[in-house]
Amino acid sequence: MPASGAVTRSTLRQQIADALRDEVLAGRLQPGEIFTVKQIAEGYGVSATPVREALVEMAAQGLLDSDQHKGFRVHQFSVDDYCAMVEARSLIVDGIFRRLALRGVAGEPLLSVRRRAEEAGQAARTGSLEILIGYDLRFWRELGALTGNRYISDFLHRLRVQCWVFAVPYLRGRTGSADWLWQGHEELVDAVTSGDGDQAHALIDAYDAHAVRWARQLRADSADPPPDGARREDRPSARGDRPSVPSSGGDAR
Repeated sequence: MPASGAVTRSTLRQQIADALRDEVLAGRLQPGEIFTVKQIAEGYGVSATPVREALVEMAAQGLLDSDQHKGFRVHQFSVDDYCAMVEARSLIVDGIFRRLALRGVAGEPLLSVRRRAEEAGQAARTGSLEILIGYDLRFWRELGALTGNRYISDFLHRLRVQCWVFAVPYLRGRTGSADWLWQGHEELVDAVTSGDGDQAHALIDAYDAHAVRWARQLRADSADPPPDGARREDRPSARGDRPSVPSSGGDAR
């Protein structure tokens, strides 16, 4: 039936978009790397239509750039972009805490956020970058959802994905990169649980200052080319070696 087909195609489009986003966040698709709809479709073994829709969606999210003649390339964020994103997410998080202070937070939703905080904190302490990214994104998405406003949650999620896309090539495979990974998730949940707005703001201010210091260090090192986060032989070809995407079903994440 037409309705069923539309749902299947939409689901497949989202699965492809999620899978490609994970490739970017893992550093296996590098900033500036170019690929075509045909290459991705062949790599995943699917038709071109949902792939094109997925790539257009990612371009709308600021993760890809579209080139009419060459295809798509992973967007390369600058240090200035990153600093601006840190400022923007700070304003959003400040709004979240203001909303939570007015509404109050308790019960199962906060317990779920705490579990994400514990998982993210453990990954940060061990320097497990890919694991941290997944839990960090879930932590902030669930924390934002506590406001009851999905636009706030969605916007913060988009900013955090973009920040990670910038950061991954510099963090992946670098000695001492774990020193730059924020580990304050659990402390932040403690502050929210106790209703200590001042402590929550202090933690976020310290986090943002930490991120800006890191960006300034990158600027100071800008004479060196950005690191290639993965060795060429470890990175999948645009034509293959990608995880399979099912032809129908639920959210791949």
